[in-house]
Amino acid sequence: MQNCARTTYRLLSTMYKNSGTNLASLSAADIKEWLNSFDTVLTDCDGVIWVDNETLPHATDVINKFIDNGKKLFFVTNNSTKTRPEFVAKSVKLGFNVDVDNIISTAYLAAQYLKNIGFSKKVYVVGSTGITRELDAVGIQHIGIGPDVLNGSLADAVHNFTPDPEVGAVIVGFDEHFNFVKMMKAASYLDKPGVLFIGTNTDERFPLPDCVIPGTGSIVNAVTTCAERKPTVVGKPNKHICDILEKEYKVDPSRTLMIGDRLNTDILLGINCGFQTLLVETGIHKAADFSQTEDAELKQCVPDVYTSKLGDLLPYL
Repeated sequence: MQNCARTTYRLLSTMYKNSGTNLASLSAADIKEWLNSFDTVLTDCDGVIWVDNETLPHATDVINKFIDNGKKLFFVTNNSTKTRPEFVAKSVKLGFNVDVDNIISTAYLAAQYLKNIGFSKKVYVVGSTGITRELDAVGIQHIGIGPDVLNGSLADAVHNFTPDPEVGAVIVGFDEHFNFVKMMKAASYLDKPGVLFIGTNTDERFPLPDCVIPGTGSIVNAVTTCAERKPTVVGKPNKHICDILEKEYKVDPSRTLMIGDRLNTDILLGINCGFQTLLVETGIHKAADFSQTEDAELKQCVPDVYTSKLGDLLPYL
């Protein structure tokens, strides 16, 4: 009987594959069967369960119900500015019943990547303390954090720069202090043979009502252009996350749901890893962005199911 049920759920998980099905078009029975077709839930954070420091309607209830119902649950975020314990502190304050093992962040992924390959040199970091504290947690030395302003002329900056011979990797994440000097230093280290280049993610920007905040991808692409090298990107939508989840947490991709608000990171991650996917329309992208777009990339990022907000799932949990 158990094998029969599992076969049924596998059929359900493929029934909606990349179909862009509106959750509201399904019956209550269909939704409950779909919910039973996955054991693990991965969810983006900003734009899905919260916006800044405010939770979205009933998102807390849905996440906590998933956990109460025995689902493995992970917050999977491209935000590299916080450590996992810092994400836990924010989450718990907002009412989510999670701990450090529920958090997969790009700062953590970058540190684990270096740890897993036995890296023993020093890292030049373009980023924040979220990255450096995760490096500290695995015993990897680093330099470069914080402001590094141009004092005097460019010629002075070049003359005063003495590369650290112990640097064997460059990590580029979100850095509000990013400037010409940091780009010069990062590219100079990457010009040396054998120096690793890691990007936390390639999110382009964070649009606000009256302002656009450059995303990590803008910084990664600047260094990529200058260094004439492509990075290993550990964040969404790259499969590196899937490898960590399978190896460290024994996650079955075919019985995993990825929830997100961004087609070209969250939903594309699910497609790349063989996860089921759910788009919520409380953040960057809406259904029209995959159903009516002329953008070739977004046309390839059709979710299995979409809904207006995560809270729509609550009556079925």
